[in-house]
Amino acid sequence: MSERGGRLDKAFGAVGSSSFTEFLASHSPQLLPGAQGVTAGQLEAAHGTTIVAATFEGGVVMGGDRRATVGNVIAQRDIQKVFATDEYSCVGIAGTAGIAVEMTRLFQVELEHYEKIEGTTLSTDGKANRLAALIRGNLGMAMQGLAVVPLFAAFDLEREAGRIFAFDVTGNKNEERTFHSVGSGSTFARGSLKKLYRQGMSESEAVTAVIQALYDAADDDTATGGPDLTRRIFPLISVITADGYRAWDEAATAQIADEVIGGRMHRPDGPVAPLTEGGESR
Repeated sequence: MSERGGRLDKAFGAVGSSSFTEFLASHSPQLLPGAQGVTAGQLEAAHGTTIVAATFEGGVVMGGDRRATVGNVIAQRDIQKVFATDEYSCVGIAGTAGIAVEMTRLFQVELEHYEKIEGTTLSTDGKANRLAALIRGNLGMAMQGLAVVPLFAAFDLEREAGRIFAFDVTGNKNEERTFHSVGSGSTFARGSLKKLYRQGMSESEAVTAVIQALYDAADDDTATGGPDLTRRIFPLISVITADGYRAWDEAATAQIADEVIGGRMHRPDGPVAPLTEGGESR
C-alpha cells in the first residue's frame, strides 16, 4: 500500500462509515452545501418552483416546470429541476436553486461512493434517509431564507414499484403512495392530481397527468412557468421503471403539452372529473 493510499484508508477509517458526506464533513466541512453562511444582505438568490411526481403501473414519473425566479423577476426560463441521482432514482429540486443543485450533486456522489465502498447499491429507503440527512445539514441556511425542499422518486427493485418521498426543511421524510408535489405551485398541482390521478395508469397517462398538473400550477402561481409556445420550452419529464432511469423524449413531451394546451382552449380549467364514483363528467 502506497503512503498516499494508506493516508486515504486511514482517513476513511477514522470516519467509521461508507458515507462520503461524513468524510467531507470531517476533513473539508467548508465544501458542504451552505457551509459558508450568509448575511442578511445576501439573500437575493434564484428559486426553483414546482415539482410533481406520480406513480403508475410499473414505475414512477417526475416532472418540473422550467422557471426560476428572484422575487417577482424571472431569473431563468429553462432551468433544469429534475436530475438522475443513480440508475433507479431521481430528485426534483424546489427552493434556493444554487444550493439545491449543489446538494443534488453531493447526493449523486454519496450514492456512487457508497456503491464503490460497499460493493452494492443502497436500498430505496437508505437513499431517502441519506437525502434527509443532507437536507437536515442545510437547516441553518433554511432558517436564513435559503431553504431546499427536494422531491425524491425511485423504482424499488425489491417491491417492483415506483416510490415517492417528500421532505421538510428539517429533513423529516414522508413516503407518498400515489402522487405528490413540492414548490410554490404545489397546492394547485396536488389539487389537479386529486381529480386526474387513478390507479393503474399507464406511463403515458401518468406523464399527461403530470403535465396537466404543472399547467394548473402555472395557471395560479406566478413563480411556476407554463409551457412557452414561442420559445418551445416545456416541462422536463423523467421516468423510472425496472429498466432504470430515463429522460422522457422532448419531442413526445412537446406533443403532449400541445395537446394539453389545445384542450385548454376549449376548457380553460382543464379536464373535469365525474361528480361521483363511476359517474359521468359534465
